Amino acid sequence: MHEKYKIGSVVLGYVTGIKEYGIFVQLDNNTSGLIHISEISNKYIESIDDYATIGELIRVRIVREEKDNHYSLSTVDLDYRITKNRGSEIKETPSGFKNLAIFLEKSLKEKKI
Repeated sequence: MHEKYKIGSVVLGYVTGIKEYGIFVQLDNNTSGLIHISEISNKYIESIDDYATIGELIRVRIVREEKDNHYSLSTVDLDYRITKNRGSEIKETPSGFKNLAIFLEKSLKEKKI
């Protein structure tokens, strides 16, 4: 077992894959793990995609070592998301970019560019 990854410790890792049975996480260049669907949350999980995205940096708890450099991981009872505000989607308004186009045209005429 790697000293850095003691059972029960909380570490950071990047999500590298999502399947219907769990989330794959890369802890470092040589170490990875799986968060089984039963270790993601105590609540019912309708879609694992709601819990993580590929490339996302998350906190995970080391549950046990499965084999050399591969661990069972958990996010149960853990504030695992690093970035709480993942942003919101920009939604087009009914007028689209019309207001911006009018503003730019007016500004250019005033400055006579």
